[in-house]
Amino acid sequence: MLENNKKSALGRGMETLLPKDFDKTILSSENERINKVEIELIQPDKNQPRKDFNEDSLKDLSESIRVHGILQPLIVTRPSDEGIYTIIAGERRWRASKLANLKSLPVIVRNEEDRNKLEIALIENIQRVDLSPLEQAKSVYELHKNFNVTYDEIGKRLGKSGKTIANNARLLQLPQAAMDALNRNDITEGHARSLLSLSGIPDRQKELLESIIKGGWSVRQAERWVVALKKIGLDSKTAHERVKTENLLTKKLGTIIKAPVSLKRTAKGGRLEISFKDEDDLKRIIDKLI
Repeated sequence: MLENNKKSALGRGMETLLPKDFDKTILSSENERINKVEIELIQPDKNQPRKDFNEDSLKDLSESIRVHGILQPLIVTRPSDEGIYTIIAGERRWRASKLANLKSLPVIVRNEEDRNKLEIALIENIQRVDLSPLEQAKSVYELHKNFNVTYDEIGKRLGKSGKTIANNARLLQLPQAAMDALNRNDITEGHARSLLSLSGIPDRQKELLESIIKGGWSVRQAERWVVALKKIGLDSKTAHERVKTENLLTKKLGTIIKAPVSLKRTAKGGRLEISFKDEDDLKRIIDKLI
C-alpha cells in the first residue's frame, strides 16, 4: 500500500513510494532482476537444513498462491549444465506452488558460494516459528562444521548469544529415542537439556526419558533428579524420591491445614510450599500454623 501523503513522499525520493512488501531486488542490476523459470527446472538444495514441512501450512500457502500468486520470488543459483536451478531460499514457496499446479515461478538468480547459500537458507529458516528445535540444531551445526563458522558468529547473525546457539546444536547429541520424543513434543527443550547432562550414561538417560514421559515430569523435576543423581550421588531410587512433590508428611500437614502442600528440593535442602486461594485463606492457614 502506498504512503498516504503522496505529495510529501515525492520530495523524499522513490524509496518512500514503494509498498512496504515490495521486493527491492527488482531495482538491482539487470542480472539480479526477477526471471520466470519453469517449476520443473527448479529443485531444492540437498544441503537445505530444513527437512520437514507442515502439510496443513503448505496447503494454506498453496491456496493463497492460487489466489494471489507468488508475492516474494525465490532465490536460486545459476542453472547447471542440465539447466536446473537450485533453491537458495524459498523451498516452502516452491513446494506450495507445486501443490497449486503452477507452471513457472518468479526467481532471482544469484551466483552464491556454498557457504552463502546455506547461510541464507539458515537465516531464513531458523527464525521461522514453525521450525523444530532439532531442525534449528541441524542448521547451526551444518554451518559450524562444514563452513568453519563459530557459534558466536552465527549468534551475531541471528541476534542470539553464541552460548545459546551452541546449546541448541548440542540437541543433536541426544539419543535417537529422545530426539523422536522431542519431535513428537513429548518432551521440551528444557527436558532435552537435562537428558544431555547425562551424556555418557545411556541407562540413566533412558530412565529419565521414561520418567518424564510416563510420569509427566516437569523440567524442574527432571533437573532435580539429575542433581540428586550426579551432584549428591544418590542412587536412582532415592533420586526418584527427591523428585516427588509430596510425601506422607506433606499429605499429613495438608490435611491439618486443609491446603495443598508440596516439596521443592534443591541440592542441599529445599523448600515447603503451601498454596492458598485468597487473602482470607492465607490468614486461615497462618492461624492454623501458629
